[in-house]
Amino acid sequence: MTNTTGDAFSRLVDILVKLRAPDGCPWDREQTHESLKRNLLEESYEVLDAIDRQDPRLLAEELGDVLLQIVFHAQIARESGRFTIDDVVNAISDKLVRRHPHVFGDAEIKDAREVEAQWEELKRKEREGKQQVESLLGKVPAETPALAYSQLIQDRASRSGFDWPNLEGVLDKVTEEVREVAQAPNQEEKAKEFGDVLFSLVNAGRWMGVYTEDALRGANARFTRRFTGMERLALERGQDFKALTLEEKERLWQEVKAQERA
Repeated sequence: MTNTTGDAFSRLVDILVKLRAPDGCPWDREQTHESLKRNLLEESYEVLDAIDRQDPRLLAEELGDVLLQIVFHAQIARESGRFTIDDVVNAISDKLVRRHPHVFGDAEIKDAREVEAQWEELKRKEREGKQQVESLLGKVPAETPALAYSQLIQDRASRSGFDWPNLEGVLDKVTEEVREVAQAPNQEEKAKEFGDVLFSLVNAGRWMGVYTEDALRGANARFTRRFTGMERLALERGQDFKALTLEEKERLWQEVKAQERA
């Protein structure tokens, strides 16, 4: 029986060692860092879904699946002599201590915003002396969903002082960009201006403390739930949903929304 966190973690590591052994699982043995990329991405999205569902048991399960991917990658690296799971854990532990001098040292911090600014400054100092020149925007993976990517780079730009002075200016910019979409002379320009609208909306969300990726995922979920509710009502009443007029579908939509409020 597992008694400690260390015992539980060691058991998982030992299981991966066995699965990757010559007499282990053929599927696990043939996996590489590259082949597992999709798995890590999918498992991460399932964690987000579990958080949205506010289901603690499901969240624990999905976090376990992500942890499996981390240990899996570490075991592959260990076999080639590149690094081990100990290197992974020690590296993040050292980084957390180093980036929190107000907790593990004598630095003084007033609020969360100062913590973020200090984090970025410490990152900058850690980069000093390295050959490569890195942007203040940092290295945001290209695979990051576009909305999340936009919010990340805008947030980092803000920490460097490149930002609007207030929310009103941000909202005015949204209005300006919407107007430019309507005035765009061709499809190519419309697409470009529409991208600017989305970028501005992400910035507005950031100013209001809204994580845009979550906001859109929530809107998608509400639309899906209400649309399937419309289909269900039509089926219960013996109606052909596709054959209904737009006005009849709108009445169903409002009915489903009223049921949600009730």
